[in-house]
Amino acid sequence: MSRPAAPPARSGAAAIPIRGPFGQLGPPQKARRFGPSARRLIGLLAPQRRTIAVVIALAIASVALSVSGPRILGRATDLIFRGYLGQRLPAGESRAEAVARLRAAGNDRTAELIEAMDVEPGRGVDLTALAHLLAWVLAIYALASLLLWLQGYLLNRVVQGTVRRLRADVDAKLMRVPLAYFDRQAHGEVLSRVTNDIDNVAMGLQQVLSQLLVAALTAIGVLAMLVWISPLLALIALVTVPLSVVVTARIGKRAQQDFTAQWRHVGALNGQIEEAFAGHALVTAFGRRPEVEATFAATNAALYAAGTRAQFVSSLLMPAIQFLGNLTYIAIAVVGGLRVAAGTMLLGSVQAFIQYARQFTQNLSQLAQVANVLQSGVASAERVFELLDEPDQSADRADASLPAAPRGEVRFEEVAFRYRPDAPLIDGLSLTAAPGQTIAIVGPTGAGKTTLVNLLMRFYDLDGGRILLDGVDLAAVPRAAARRPFGMVLQDTWLFGGTILDNIRYGDPTASDEQVLAAARATYVDRFVRALPAGYATVLDADSGNLSAGERQLITIARAFLAAPAVLILDEATSSVDTRTEALVQRAMARLRAGRTSFVIAHRLSTIRDADRILVLDHGAIVEQGTHAELLATGGAYHALYHAQFAAPTA
Repeated sequence: MSRPAAPPARSGAAAIPIRGPFGQLGPPQKARRFGPSARRLIGLLAPQRRTIAVVIALAIASVALSVSGPRILGRATDLIFRGYLGQRLPAGESRAEAVARLRAAGNDRTAELIEAMDVEPGRGVDLTALAHLLAWVLAIYALASLLLWLQGYLLNRVVQGTVRRLRADVDAKLMRVPLAYFDRQAHGEVLSRVTNDIDNVAMGLQQVLSQLLVAALTAIGVLAMLVWISPLLALIALVTVPLSVVVTARIGKRAQQDFTAQWRHVGALNGQIEEAFAGHALVTAFGRRPEVEATFAATNAALYAAGTRAQFVSSLLMPAIQFLGNLTYIAIAVVGGLRVAAGTMLLGSVQAFIQYARQFTQNLSQLAQVANVLQSGVASAERVFELLDEPDQSADRADASLPAAPRGEVRFEEVAFRYRPDAPLIDGLSLTAAPGQTIAIVGPTGAGKTTLVNLLMRFYDLDGGRILLDGVDLAAVPRAAARRPFGMVLQDTWLFGGTILDNIRYGDPTASDEQVLAAARATYVDRFVRALPAGYATVLDADSGNLSAGERQLITIARAFLAAPAVLILDEATSSVDTRTEALVQRAMARLRAGRTSFVIAHRLSTIRDADRILVLDHGAIVEQGTHAELLATGGAYHALYHAQFAAPTA
């Protein structure tokens, strides 16, 4: 199979050189800005705004109930402490008398506590009231947990639905991007964006939305309770906020860069692995295993370094926030203790405040941790958005339609094409293939043979000229309709994991088993399938390693037989079969080509002697054309190619 004379260069560059045995791989060098990507990621949730509104309402209700718990527990503490003080006072003594007696004895602080807490002398802890308070707290926490579970359940459906749409968008995008995109992108890099990055986006959305929503609402609710209990202590607690914001911003900015680098290296590593294992036989044959292992080790080391930096930097957030929280806790405990001792604040209120302060600090830590997850998720989202933002192939036109039963006349009129603007390949090419003719295309590697049939299949758009089928401009027909009359057999076989019967039926999903078997017999697939233990029910593995290269090629030829196209394209279709099988296939192809227009790309000139016309291409131009005998008689380029292939070697 010939290659483009000037294939498009891969775009992008990796942070380190990542080169495999077949070319350079390069993940995107630069990611998008965090803010726009984060807003775009959140914008994906818009179709489920109603469910999100329910999620927010449930979260608010759950947080409101949870936040009220410490305050009620503070009242329970006051109840116990009031009973404890009451037991220590003589029964029958009034509270005013007890306060006066304690002041007279110099116990002013105790007197202030008894006066502030409405202690009843001689009365212990009211266990009934305490039980009611504890039951009330238990019910509140149980209901809050139930609402939180329901909120998490709905949020999970929102996230998974969003990610499902994102995967569908990416899949649809891969169907819309031009073939040139895959020419310049490593397959492993594309797979990494479709799998690893989307999975990381899903995990990030799940954690960020669930934790961020609850943590933010809890922080607001707790802050309100702090101000209600003691504005002075609330002011002390709020000192943590600006410090936490500064720490989170500085660490988060660095973590974002490191996470972006980490996911770039993940894509590069996937690309290098896919490349090396796809060409495992070639790597082994050329003894390049040490080089491949060294390249893998270098890429793996780069990923290790980037991942270690990202995790280390992001892990600094939690200890830093906790340290600030502990400093705040110490200040609150000291000031609160002094206020209780002074009788200006109840013990239960201080206890509730300390619980709220700890909860407030924990929420700040949780928000910092969420910021860490958000950095990684947005870094992956940026890579997915880069794929989604790739230009689509030109829009389909529906200005014309092909006949229901095409005759197969193909005309190239002044066709011009180039892979790069500065590297012309085909310019002003014209030819006509009459219905039923077999057109063979030969020429040196890079002459544009495969490019010619790729243009015929509309894998690439023309830069100039027209290609017509039965007088209809293929560019004016939707791509799916334009490709329907064509059948193609490539040098590189493609079989999917499934039975041999299913692989042949791929050419026509509506074909019956008898039609499939007839195609198999016509292409001599039947002769080796019958020898397999499971016959046509034999399941092919991922790389069809349980069949020889020639047998795989015969199955693809049978697939083309079954499709029965009006125009047949054979790109070195017999290159992988042995000489005896080739003779059988040539006879079968003669029957297949009867009444059909065929384009045959061939390096083995022995396979095209009976072609109606042979085109000799060089640098995208037809330099000679004619029958086999005519071209040999002229003594030109074809004559040189033919004799170079069949002449005996000289010493």
